[in-house]
Amino acid sequence: MASDFTILLIGINHRTAPVEIRERLSFNNSPIHPLELIKQIELPIKEAFFLSTCNRVEFIFVSDKDKREDLLNKLEEILSSISAIPHNLLLNYLYFYENKEAIRHLFEVACGLDSMVLGEPQILGQLKDAYRKALELRTCGLVLNKVLHRAFFVAKRVRTETGIGGGAVSVSFAAVQLAKKVLGSLKDKKVLLIGAGEMAELACQHLISNGAKEILIANRTLSRAVELAEKFKGKAFSLEELPEILIEADIVISSTGAPGFVINKSTIAPLLRVRKFRPLFIIDIAVPRDVDPEVNQLENVYLFDIDDLKEVVEENLKNRKKEALRAKAIIEEEVLKMEKWLAELSIYPTIRRLAQWAEGIRQKELEKTLRKLKNISDEEKKALEVLTISLVQKLLQPPILFLKNGYHEEGKYAVSLIREVYRLDETQDAILEPDQEFSEESLSCDLVKGLPEMKERKKLLQ
Repeated sequence: MASDFTILLIGINHRTAPVEIRERLSFNNSPIHPLELIKQIELPIKEAFFLSTCNRVEFIFVSDKDKREDLLNKLEEILSSISAIPHNLLLNYLYFYENKEAIRHLFEVACGLDSMVLGEPQILGQLKDAYRKALELRTCGLVLNKVLHRAFFVAKRVRTETGIGGGAVSVSFAAVQLAKKVLGSLKDKKVLLIGAGEMAELACQHLISNGAKEILIANRTLSRAVELAEKFKGKAFSLEELPEILIEADIVISSTGAPGFVINKSTIAPLLRVRKFRPLFIIDIAVPRDVDPEVNQLENVYLFDIDDLKEVVEENLKNRKKEALRAKAIIEEEVLKMEKWLAELSIYPTIRRLAQWAEGIRQKELEKTLRKLKNISDEEKKALEVLTISLVQKLLQPPILFLKNGYHEEGKYAVSLIREVYRLDETQDAILEPDQEFSEESLSCDLVKGLPEMKERKKLLQ
């Protein structure tokens, strides 16, 4: 990536650092956003972006190439000071990516390939939130705006063209997906959660996002059931009320820490007639199990345990890993496009200067011609204007294509060659001396002497 600037990504994640290290660098308790802090410190950067989630903390900077080392040293000092982690120890946890590798890493993060749960979609929303904050603080410019928008596009493309997000890969999510598969839509369904621990809370989140009509929570400790019910706008019950609320429920997810069965065949059998034999879907994700396996013998009662779910999770995870290979191929394709765009940034000033140079000549020569054509109509003037613009555009096309195509192979050779050939580093006045291009001196080269049409043009214009 040949350019005068560099893109640097510095971060830690769940693979490189334990949670006690990550939380020290999360800036969650900081009175000032890290991007505001960076602006105050005046690091040698042009643009900046910051992302913090439970699994990662990352900075992306755009800096001048010659200030790269200075930036890294200062940032390491700042992070060491903020986290109270000795500099040498901190380096063991940090990772660094530059230019092409930084872009590839960002694209993988956006697509969920670098997440703890492969293909999880939440990270994309977190990335967009972080980008909105950077826009609010005005730390993103031309380069990061383009790179981040491309990351969002790549994530959408990967979701559309691969199955990376398909299938449940957590037990709680698998339980909800299985419920949907057996019962169809959850929108008119009442869900009973037995137990109010972490698994129940995760299941609650998935159920609500899938449109469950009502959440009922039964727990041995009623206060905890009330707490969870308030959080998810559900209803709380004690375990003693279980027979009554089982009549209402369409789906039961049980995850208590009880030593024995919480639900037996004898618990549910008397309720079937009252329920009018409506289907009852039970998922037992507790270890040891909460539900007696004999419950499965009852009519219209479907029981699944954690082993059933694990099989689903493992199969889905295997499929996601296959899809991840397809996703990486897409990412690699998009990284190359991004790399080309970034490389071309360095040639745009030359293209712009070339266009200005040509436009100056066009206008000057058109004015000279119009002064000689005194009886010309407005329509004819317009036609001449269109003609000269068209000629300039067609004549500029070869050098511009040479810049764009030759730049990547020859580095700055194409840029310097075009600037020299067209004398773009001279002043416009020096370039546009009257009739300079047709002086005897300029026409003395053998190539021009061998072109009779050039001589004819000279005679005509004299």
